[in-house]
Amino acid sequence: MNNLYSENNKVTVVGTVESEPEFSHEVYGETFFSFILSVPRLSSAADKIVVTISERYGPGVSIKTGDAVLINGQFRSYNNFTNIGNKLILTVFVKEIENVRSVADYQNPNSIFLNGYICKPPVYRTTPFGREIADILLAVNRSYNKSDYIPCIAWGRNAKFAETLEIGTKVKINGRIQSREYQKKINEDEFLTKVAYEVSVSKMEIENEEKNYEDTFNFRE
Repeated sequence: MNNLYSENNKVTVVGTVESEPEFSHEVYGETFFSFILSVPRLSSAADKIVVTISERYGPGVSIKTGDAVLINGQFRSYNNFTNIGNKLILTVFVKEIENVRSVADYQNPNSIFLNGYICKPPVYRTTPFGREIADILLAVNRSYNKSDYIPCIAWGRNAKFAETLEIGTKVKINGRIQSREYQKKINEDEFLTKVAYEVSVSKMEIENEEKNYEDTFNFRE
């Protein structure tokens, strides 16, 4: 991978494997598997993150339910063309993985850095309790003219700052990956529990650059 693009999107997560790897997809003869990783928060809760890994990691790495692992990789997105689940699939794509003794040994088990472009107007709002929130969709370039579309959520002063950002603004974001359950209404009496994945922003700043937005960002729905 081009080093320029690999620096745009960096994830480190440490957690416990919650599900056995299952077949995900195949690309150019290479098979990929996915599993759920439980990553602890500072509270007693945990984020349940989807992880995608190539078959080439299989022989030297133990990936079974209950294992503690450290993963370095990228947070990637792709469209789900089935009628099951969310339209946008978000997953941690493994670049490096290793077994560790204990997840508790790591003070910061969930960190992500993104360097990308605002590709939709941020949506700013306040909760009934007066907390400021902004929803951001960030496009992060990677090799072969592809981009990952990462939903992010900012709070407080970061939310107010995000409200001012225009489409095409290049920003750097530090934060963590979080999972969130929500209820989707099917009919008057039936609701479906779904899981949303997003980046919770802890730090955000504009990156100054002279290149034009349209020249550097290939936006694809």
